[in-house]
Amino acid sequence: MAVTTKADAGNTTTTLRTPPILSYGFRPFFLLATLWAGLAMIAWIGLLGGTLTLPLRLDPVSWHAKSFLFGYLSAVLAGFLLTAVPNWTGRAPLTGGPLLALVLLWMAGRLVTLCGAFLPVWTVTLVDVSFPLMLGAVVLREIIAGKNWRNLVILLLLAIHALALLLLHLETAAGGYPAQGLGLRLGLANAIGMICLIGGRIIPNFTRNWLVKRGADVRPADPMQSLDKIALALSLPTLAIWVAVPDHIAAAAALAIFGVAQMLRLVRWQGHHTGAEPLLGILHLAYAMIPIGALLMASIRLLRLPVDPASAQHLWMAGAIGIMTLAVMIRATLGHTGRPLVAGAGTRLLLLAIIIATFARLVANSGSDIAHELYLISAIAWCIAFFGFALLFGRALVSTRRPATDT
Repeated sequence: MAVTTKADAGNTTTTLRTPPILSYGFRPFFLLATLWAGLAMIAWIGLLGGTLTLPLRLDPVSWHAKSFLFGYLSAVLAGFLLTAVPNWTGRAPLTGGPLLALVLLWMAGRLVTLCGAFLPVWTVTLVDVSFPLMLGAVVLREIIAGKNWRNLVILLLLAIHALALLLLHLETAAGGYPAQGLGLRLGLANAIGMICLIGGRIIPNFTRNWLVKRGADVRPADPMQSLDKIALALSLPTLAIWVAVPDHIAAAAALAIFGVAQMLRLVRWQGHHTGAEPLLGILHLAYAMIPIGALLMASIRLLRLPVDPASAQHLWMAGAIGIMTLAVMIRATLGHTGRPLVAGAGTRLLLLAIIIATFARLVANSGSDIAHELYLISAIAWCIAFFGFALLFGRALVSTRRPATDT
C-alpha cells in the first residue's frame, strides 16, 4: 500500500504503511457486516430458545430487527459508499487511521447496544447514532471537494437512516415497542428507497454490459426513462404513507400502485435473459422482492388475505435488502480484488442459501404446520450465506494476495 508518513530519527527512517484491510472501505465493513449478520442470527435463536441472556435494553424482537436494519445495513452502506464515492469524485478513498476510527465507531455501536441495560440510554443513543452521522460527514466532505452535486440525494438518504435510528432509540427510552415503531418503519422504507434509486442505476447497466458481451439481441430499457421517473416519483409518497399509517387503506392502495409500477420497471430490465449468470440474475430477483412485498402487504389489507403482515415485511427485510446487499458485496469484492465476475460453486451456494432463508421464513410466518422447522432452516441458511461470505472472501478482503479459486 502507498506510504503514509516517514519519520527520521538520526539515520533511521521509519515507513508507515496501511494494512490491506484498511486500504478501502469495502474491506473491513463488508467482512464485519457479514460476520455480524451471522452472529446476530445465532444470538437471536438463543434469545428465542431461552439458552442465551443478554443485558439488552431492547426487547429481543426489536433488537433482532435493529441488529439487521441498523447494524448490518449500516456497515454495508459504509462499505459501499466509501468505495463508490471515490469513483464518483475522482478523489482518494478513506484509508488507514481515519477508516479504522470509523470501523471502531461502528463496533462501539454494536457493543453498547448489547450492553444497553448497564448504560444510560443517552450514552447508547449517542454512540450508536454517531456512526451514520460521521459516515455522512465523510461523504459530504468528498462530495463538496469533488463538486459531485448529483449524488447529494445519497447523503439525504443516509441522513434519514440516521434519523430513523434516533427515533428507534427515543421509542426505546419511552418504553415503547420499537419493532412496530416509527423508527423501524422509516429505516426500512428508506432502505427500500435506496434500492429503488441505486438498483435502478446499476441493475440495467450491469445487464446491458453482460448482454452486449454475450452478443445478445435484447437490451434493457435505459435508466431514468419516463416509467422509471414515474416509479421513483411514486416511491416517496407511498413509503411516507406506509411509514405514517401502515394499517390504513390508503397505505394499502398506495402500495398496490407502487408495486405494479416497480414490477413494470423491473420487467423492462430483461432479467429473464440473465439466468445463465447468477451474479446478475440475483440482482433482478432481489429487486423483485420490492414489488412482491408491496403487493402482498396491499393484498393483506385490501383482499383480507390470511397472511401475517410480518411475512410481507420480511420480503423487504430479508428479501430485498438481504439478497441485494449480499449480491452487491460479492460483486464489489470480486471486482475490487481483481477476481473475475463469475459465480463459482461456493458463490452459488451463498446465493442459494440467502434465497432459502428468505422464503423459508415467509412460509413459516404464514401458519405452516412445520413452522418451527422452517424457522430453523431459515436461520441455518442465513448463517451459511453470511458466514460463507466471510469464509469465501475473507482472505481476499484482508490480503493483497489473490485468494484461492472459488470452488
